[in-house]
Amino acid sequence: MTQKKLEANKTIALVAHDHRKDDLIKWAATNKEALAQHNLMATGTTGRLIEEHLNLPVRKLLSGPLGGDQQIGALIAQGEIDVLIFFWDPMEAQPHDPDVKALLRVGIVWNIPMACDVATADFLISSPYMNGTYTAALTDYDEYKNRKL
Repeated sequence: MTQKKLEANKTIALVAHDHRKDDLIKWAATNKEALAQHNLMATGTTGRLIEEHLNLPVRKLLSGPLGGDQQIGALIAQGEIDVLIFFWDPMEAQPHDPDVKALLRVGIVWNIPMACDVATADFLISSPYMNGTYTAALTDYDEYKNRKL
């Protein structure tokens, strides 16, 4: 196992499906002070809504269905995102369901904290690790990368 040290100022990715955007905005408003201590990144529409409602700076990527979920997944794999808050809609199929599954998968592969609902997001944002240093264990994928095909 290798390790990744997460410093106090974390990069948090915020994503929400259309029917969950209001939930994410309400959650973010409740936690505005805590979120302001970190770097925020979001898929397009979600990022715009957070900026409009909370007046916080957000690095906006593409909309999820246009590749924003994949952009966030790539940034997780590159070690540039520390936490993922992803309020996905379990009651409605999404046209980009494979991208959604891939994003959740890459979050697990790179062992980043993820929340998909308000309760878990509350636990994450209130954790002492959010404002402190945390050393995450990472699986060593060298054997996988160096395998002979």
